[in-house]
Formats: sequence, structure tokens, C-alpha cells
Amino acid sequence: MQTTVSLWPLIGVAVIIVGFLLRFNPMLIVAVAAIITGLAAHFPPEKILADIGTGFIKTRNIPLIILLPLAVIGLLERHGLRERAQTWIGGIKAATAGRLLIVYLLVRELTAAVGLTGLGGHPQMVRPLIAPMAEGATETRFGKISDAVRFKLRAFSAATDNVGLFFGEDIFVAFGAIVLMTTFLKEAGIVVEPIHVAVWGIPTAICAFLIHGFRLYLLDRKLERELRGNATASNAAGTSTQSAAGDKA
Repeated sequence: MQTTVSLWPLIGVAVIIVGFLLRFNPMLIVAVAAIITGLAAHFPPEKILADIGTGFIKTRNIPLIILLPLAVIGLLERHGLRERAQTWIGGIKAATAGRLLIVYLLVRELTAAVGLTGLGGHPQMVRPLIAPMAEGATETRFGKISDAVRFKLRAFSAATDNVGLFFGEDIFVAFGAIVLMTTFLKEAGIVVEPIHVAVWGIPTAICAFLIHGFRLYLLDRKLERELRGNATASNAAGTSTQSAAGDKA
């Protein structure tokens, strides 16, 4: 006897997508999606509330895990972490924003490949260290930079962290996505070892490194073309002003 499977519980996925598109509060979106999914699955309201409460009690230590590192990073920034990073990288004359980010991309992929995903990240690494170092390297070569260039460097720094983590962790054999894929394939009658899935993630990670590394190389070329031209024009304008002042004197 063939039984039909109700797809109505999947409406929670649509709620999450619509909520994020409309930029609602993420916590509110997840809570509403959970309630709607439970109702669509014909769960009684008291069971839905009980499951939500149980999940909250089990994960109530998560805010401490998030807030404590942020407090430490905030104190470090207040005492000059960003300035020290800019000063240090500014002393390396061969450093450029692209070269710095290529090195970070390599380190991020390698560490994520062995499961050390917490060594990087936007709040603990990109904002206080990587982005200021990229800005410092650019200012050392070209002088003061505009806000548009500064925001572009921050965006590339964040993107580099994302690419390194996303493609690096696919090589780690105990990564959740690999376990999910092997389980799904096993249910479909295809037996695949997790180590094989992880190994086949290596070519993708290498391609991601080469592609994004080339984008960072082009970033250096573009900054060199734009900012070097602006610096030359500014120097020429300053020389003309000095010459005019000298003639007038």
C-alpha cells in the first residue's frame, strides 16, 4: 500500500526565504517558521511550544559563546589593535592588499580543511586584523585612500574569508555537509565513503583558490592604475601651485 507524503510542512522553508528577503528579524523568522511547520505537520500547539522551549534550554549558552569573544575583540580594538595592524603591515614595503589577501585565503583554506574553522571569521579576524592590514598596505603605497576604496578593500577581505572557509571545510571529512551527502546517497542505494567525498573536494578548493586569487591580483592592478594616477595628478597639481606661488613672489 502506497502512502502519500504531505509536503505542507515544507512551507516553513518558504517562510524563511520570504522573511530574509523582506529583511525581518532572523530570530522572529525562525520562530514563526517553526510554528508554521509544526501546525502544517498537524502537531498540537502545546507540543510545538514544548519543543521550542526544550531547544532553547539546550542552547541557552550560545549567547555567551557569541558575546564573550565579541567583548574581548572590542577591548582589543579600543586599545589600538586595528592601528597596530595597519602600522605593522605598513612597514612591509612589498605588501599589497591583493598579496595579503591571497596569503590569508591560502591559510584560511588550509586551516578549514583540517577542521580549524574557528581560526578565522569576520568578527574575530577580518574586521580587527585583515581589513585594516589591507587598508594599511594600500595607504603605504598610495597615500590616503577614499571611503569607496576603503569599503572595497573591506568587502574583498570578507569575501576572501568566505571563499576560504566555504571551499576549505569541504575537504574536512567530519564536516556536516559531507555527512549529510553520504547519508542521503546511502538512502538512495549509493554507498560512498566520507573520505572519498572529502578527497573530491580538493580539486574544487584548488579551483576556488586560483579563481579568487586571480581576482585579488586584478584588484592590485586596478588599485595601481586608479590610485597611482590620482597620486600623480595630485602631485602635479601641488607642483603647479607651488610654481605659481613662487612666480607670484
